[in-house]
Amino acid sequence: MRDLINSLEEGFIRLLLVGMTLLVFVEVVLRFGFNTGIHWAQEVTLLMSAWFVLFGVSYGIKVGAHIGVDAFVKLLPETPRRVAAIIAVVLCLFYCGLFLYGGWVYLSKLHMIGIELEDLPYPKWIATSILFIGFVLLAMRFLHLLWKLMIGQAEGFKLADEAKESMHLADEVAAHDNTLSQSTSEQREK
Repeated sequence: MRDLINSLEEGFIRLLLVGMTLLVFVEVVLRFGFNTGIHWAQEVTLLMSAWFVLFGVSYGIKVGAHIGVDAFVKLLPETPRRVAAIIAVVLCLFYCGLFLYGGWVYLSKLHMIGIELEDLPYPKWIATSILFIGFVLLAMRFLHLLWKLMIGQAEGFKLADEAKESMHLADEVAAHDNTLSQSTSEQREK
């Protein structure tokens, strides 16, 4: 079941990215190549990018793709580090709660008024419902992380460590350069 959910989540993100890219490409070709265009392309591209970003935020929490400044927290012993992470997750949940409330109010008003998209005859509240959906998904990720912190399965956020990744890339480049210089030296000796 978990693999199915992961596949659906990743597939949806891919679909949004490919859809946005193709739509922008076709619009550019039509506009600059044929002096025409798709009148609804800009609005749909903006909506797709909003869905991509807000859906991707929760996915980024899941896979540890977000960058964080945790140099001080890493210096703490295990228990205070976990407490700091719990406080951070609770603050993130509060933030999600604010956006969930605001998103619900906004979408409710859009639904009540009955506003449609500017370029398409489609209800705006459905098209912008990612404001609520995205933060529900994000809150679920934070609740899952909070649970893992409480039972001791995690010490903190799984953050991307760009410095470590950069050093790893530098080591790979250096190893590649050494291999090239060795093969060049061997060719000269022959």
